[in-house]
Amino acid sequence: MTRRFRQRFETVIERTLFVSAALSVLVTAGIIGVLLAETIGFFREVRVTEFLFGTTWTPLFFNKQFGVLPLVAGTMLVTAIAMTVALPAGLLSAVYLSEYASPGARRVVKPILEVLAGVPTVVYGYFALLFVTPLLQGIVPQLGGFNALSPGIVMGIMILPLVSSLSEDALQSVPGGLREASYALGATKAQTSVKVVVPAAFSGISAAAILAVSRAIGETMIVAIAAGQQPRLTANPLVPIETITAYIVQVSLGDTPTGTIEYRTIFAVGMLLFVGTFGLNLFSTWLRGRYREVYQ
Repeated sequence: MTRRFRQRFETVIERTLFVSAALSVLVTAGIIGVLLAETIGFFREVRVTEFLFGTTWTPLFFNKQFGVLPLVAGTMLVTAIAMTVALPAGLLSAVYLSEYASPGARRVVKPILEVLAGVPTVVYGYFALLFVTPLLQGIVPQLGGFNALSPGIVMGIMILPLVSSLSEDALQSVPGGLREASYALGATKAQTSVKVVVPAAFSGISAAAILAVSRAIGETMIVAIAAGQQPRLTANPLVPIETITAYIVQVSLGDTPTGTIEYRTIFAVGMLLFVGTFGLNLFSTWLRGRYREVYQ
C-alpha cells in the first residue's frame, strides 16, 4: 500500500465517520424540531400553567381538560415500583457475579440474566396482565384487573439485566489493589464488597440506576397492556392508572384526526418525556464525573 493510497484511504474513512456523526445529530435535531413545532402549536391553545399543574387529563372527552399531572403521577408510580424491584436485585446480583461467583457460575448466570433483556416487551405486558395480576389478586383481593403494581413489578424484572450488567462492569473496574488493601487490614470479603468495592464503583452504579430509570419511564407496551387507561392523580398502586407512553399509544391508534388539539397532545407529553429523560442523562453524567474526581 503506497503512502498516497493510504492517505486517500484515511481521508475517505475520516469523511465517512464525520457523515455518520453528522447524520445522527441531524436526525436528533429533526426529532426535536418536530416536537417543538407541534408543542408550540399546542400551547397556542392551552396555557402552560394549565398543562403543567392541572390535575385532570381529559383531552379526548367533550369537556376537555389538559392537566398532565395524572399522567406524570402514573409514570412515576410505575417507575418507582420497577426500581424498587430492579435496583436491589440487580445490585446484589452484580456483587455476586463480580465478587463471589466462580468463572463457571458467571458463564452460566450472566447469560441467563441477559436473556431477560431479549424478551419482547409485549410478552412482558401480557405476562403482567394474565399471570402476575391474578397471582397478586390472590394475595391482595382489592387489586384491580388493571393496576400499577403488576406492570411495575414486571418492568423491574425487565430492566434488572441493565442494572446488573452495568453495575457488574463498574464493580470489576475497581482496582484490585483496593481489595487487597482491605484484606490486608483484616476485612472479610463481605466487608470489602460493601464498604470498599461498592463505594468505589458508585459512579458506575448510579449511572446504571439512572439509565434504568430512563428505560422504565420510556417503557410503553407493559403499561399500555396491564396498567389500564385511566389517568388519575394517585399514589395507590392497586388501581388502574395511565402513563405518558400509554397515552401516546392510545392517541396514535388512528382514531384522532391529524392537526387537532387532541392530536397535538401527544407531542406535548412527548416533549415533556424528552425533557425528563434528557435531564436524567445530564444528571447521570454530572454524578459520574463528580464521583470519579472523588475517587481519583
